[in-house]
Amino acid sequence: MQNGRTDLALEAAEAAISRHQPGISVNEETLFGFPLTSVVVEEEAAARQVGKPVGRYLTLDLQDYHNTGMDAFARAVDAVGRCLSRLLPEDLGETLVVGLGNRAVTPDAVGPRCADHVLVTRHLTQNAPDSFGGFLPVAALAAGVLGTTGVESAVLVSAIHRELRPKLILAVDALAARSIHRLCTTIQFSDTGIIPGSGVGNSRAALNEQTLGVPVIAIGVPTVVDGDTVCREFGGSSEEDLSHMLVTPKDVDAQVCELSRILGYGINAALQREQQLTVEEMDYYLS
Repeated sequence: MQNGRTDLALEAAEAAISRHQPGISVNEETLFGFPLTSVVVEEEAAARQVGKPVGRYLTLDLQDYHNTGMDAFARAVDAVGRCLSRLLPEDLGETLVVGLGNRAVTPDAVGPRCADHVLVTRHLTQNAPDSFGGFLPVAALAAGVLGTTGVESAVLVSAIHRELRPKLILAVDALAARSIHRLCTTIQFSDTGIIPGSGVGNSRAALNEQTLGVPVIAIGVPTVVDGDTVCREFGGSSEEDLSHMLVTPKDVDAQVCELSRILGYGINAALQREQQLTVEEMDYYLS
């Protein structure tokens, strides 16, 4: 089994998948030109083996995003929307989108920046039903981190949940990967919720259906790997333990900006599916 922390179920389950371990099923396909791998952890024994809860995990690969033509952004948005739609409950209702992470730390800013691109419609459906009655009510929250707010993300989300009573929560966060090739090129979707900070060894209280009482879908992008991973992948070694060091791409600011927009627009496409919004229409509503 490979060493190195990872939040990606596909990486965590690699050894089990190669052994065809019972309780784990895998399916590969192409979605709008991008590879998609679905991993389903079906049994508790398998969940203990891979260290991931029983549930569904979709891994969208955008490594060729910049080499797939002028319509790459629109197709990536469609792919994100389709992946998310596969995990949404049938009785879709008022939804709370939570952007987890620290806006001031670029590799950790995926969640808050994604929330900036989400169509917030809860107040519009209530106050202007003639114009927005066909939209799904959506609220968005950039939860911040304990070090800057003094409040655990789970506590803040729980308080908002008690007030708004949404039927669904989408939690968006930055993740850690085990391979440098997945940095800012992979998006994971899961119906098992999320533990903020787990990717960097700073786990906080869980956000999932058990703690909040409603389905929690997690969306994440790996933006860091540990130092040992970098040494291993480049065929080197170090006498020191580098697992405490986190490495991120040098252009992480541009990549986080682009990915956050893709995620936000993809969320809009999935939640406002009845409207069949185009990218241009989303640009208009968000301007």
